[in-house]
Amino acid sequence: MYQYTSFDTQFVKQRAAQFRDQLERNLAGKLADDDFRALRLQNGWYIQRHAPMARIAVPYGELSSTQLRMLARIAREFDRGYAHFTTRQNCQYNWIPLPKAADVMDLLASVSMHGIQTSGNCIRNITSDCFAGVAADEIVDPRPYCEILRQWSTLHPEFAHLPRKFKIAVSGAKEDRAAIAWHDIGLQLLKNDKGEVGFKVLVGGGMGRTPIIGTVISEFTPWQNILVFIEAIVRVYNRYGRRDNMYKARIKILVKAEGQKFIDAVAKEYQDILERDLDGASHILTQAEFDRVNACFVRPAGVAPIANSKLHVPADAPDAFKRWTERNVHAHQVPGYRAVTLSLKRTGQAPGDATDTQMELAADLADKFSSGELRVSHDQNLVLPWVKESDLFTLWQEAKAASFATPNIGLLTDMIACPGGDFCALANARSIPIAADITERFDDIDELYDIGDIDLHISGCINSCGHHHSGHIGILGVDKDGKEWYQVSLGGLDGSAIGGHASTPGKVIGPSFAAEEVADVIEAVLDTYREQRSSAAERFIDTVKRIGLDPFKTAANAQRRATAQQA
Repeated sequence: MYQYTSFDTQFVKQRAAQFRDQLERNLAGKLADDDFRALRLQNGWYIQRHAPMARIAVPYGELSSTQLRMLARIAREFDRGYAHFTTRQNCQYNWIPLPKAADVMDLLASVSMHGIQTSGNCIRNITSDCFAGVAADEIVDPRPYCEILRQWSTLHPEFAHLPRKFKIAVSGAKEDRAAIAWHDIGLQLLKNDKGEVGFKVLVGGGMGRTPIIGTVISEFTPWQNILVFIEAIVRVYNRYGRRDNMYKARIKILVKAEGQKFIDAVAKEYQDILERDLDGASHILTQAEFDRVNACFVRPAGVAPIANSKLHVPADAPDAFKRWTERNVHAHQVPGYRAVTLSLKRTGQAPGDATDTQMELAADLADKFSSGELRVSHDQNLVLPWVKESDLFTLWQEAKAASFATPNIGLLTDMIACPGGDFCALANARSIPIAADITERFDDIDELYDIGDIDLHISGCINSCGHHHSGHIGILGVDKDGKEWYQVSLGGLDGSAIGGHASTPGKVIGPSFAAEEVADVIEAVLDTYREQRSSAAERFIDTVKRIGLDPFKTAANAQRRATAQQA
């Protein structure tokens, strides 16, 4: 994984020192709250419903065991003993007192971590495939390009005050596990017929009030020119994006409104930058620069193909181990190795949450089994990317003891959920109790396996931090006369290859439901699926696409009437 240079280290430590000065002046009354707000947001510090919220960057999801132990220490010493991993591969704390914020920044800087550009109207944390560099279906490793993008976009003066926040995701595999079509810019690495590396570029994806799938504006941009092309996109957005209405300020609104005019404006800006290339000012990447960064992403010492190795599950192995290998163990590009997902989804704990003890145990597992490296996944789990097949049974035993071995990856209880109204000042409703109700309702592993592959996403408000639009089943918290209600949508997709379908937003089925009705409605929807599927092998999303929404609407509304009669 990328190792910070002396320049990187000095920069992060200086930034922490600057923040300490700003914080101390604010606390002393010498820097007004309104002036300090922009400064703290630039470093990932929000003021939420009950306390400050700190968002820590985990660029493209890579995390060392040393860094994870520091996150655990911060949770234990400054928060309430846990942290939350997000869909954008960040780590969040919900209870750190603001006067302690500078101390936290110093500790983060000591392990090359920070919250820079995890907030504000700038290019945010670059996200990618959690299996980058190890995926069996990988075409090009996206990590070097993600790191180049991170370095280039950090504090870029032209992109520090955009009309709204700006998110970029990069995928380098056949299956899109980074949901690139849902981002302001989505980048798909590929090779042309000559074997040259380049990017398919999508622009204008996003969720929120107006869910939109990104538009392809370049089928192939050479990798050397990708920074120039992105700069052209963001310049056009900076020039024409709405600044008078925050709800219409995202680039997706500009792309939708202007269509071909936007694409033409980007093409012209791109050519203008190239033609005005003054002493390399156009940021064309050189092979030497790529090689410098790429050298940080070689395989860890000792990782090499293992001859004649294959995943062998003994016939007398426990069923729990067999299921774990089916669900939590993933194919690898190095013979003899596998990637393993440590599930952060279990009864009694909010999706994506990890206690300080759990984080330390995960760091121990990374040191013992994965060359000291972990990944944060888009689905709010942790991943060990470098596990020998011969170590799998021992790893399973230790992961089980640490509560990481729930064999539910890709199943209903492997749900995505934002913190919702329990913490977020923007939320209309709570997400965590809904997630808990559903997890408790479907706690039988045999039933989960019978239901099969399914994505359930929960958001506490229309900002869609839980990505409800892209869930096969999406749940959105809404406010109705000061009370919490929930809309249910079906048929969303986040870009993965499941079922061969393209990314699409789900569609709402009927009116909103009260909190106590949601688990019943989900059960009615799933009962309808099992009644209507053509075979046990037909997945939920395929059944929805085949028969449409009406049978599910009927079942949901019937459940509502039954609940009302019981009441």
